[in-house]
Amino acid sequence: MKKVSLQSLFAYLTENDALPEVRAEIEAELNKDAERKEANAALYESAKDVIMGELRAASAPVTIAELYAAVEDKLPEGFTKGKVQHAITRLWVDEVVKTEGKVNAYSAK
Repeated sequence: MKKVSLQSLFAYLTENDALPEVRAEIEAELNKDAERKEANAALYESAKDVIMGELRAASAPVTIAELYAAVEDKLPEGFTKGKVQHAITRLWVDEVVKTEGKVNAYSAK
């Protein structure tokens, strides 16, 4: 079922004061993604200082693999190399300089 369908159904049930337990289940399903997104945002925010600090300290641009190896033990549990790559290439693009090559390298602005 699409999210918009769930939202419409929830609005209908709310307006007509129908079956509180059904409304509660639908509301929980609709809010499930919001909770996951908030937790993910907090995880990335907690890793940002460590990662950006390492980029600032590097004397030359570094690859994602090199960056991850340097900060792996300082990152929150569950923060993988893929998450570092996602953060550098998608979330913090405005704060990072990309040096293109056979393997791209990154440095702090």
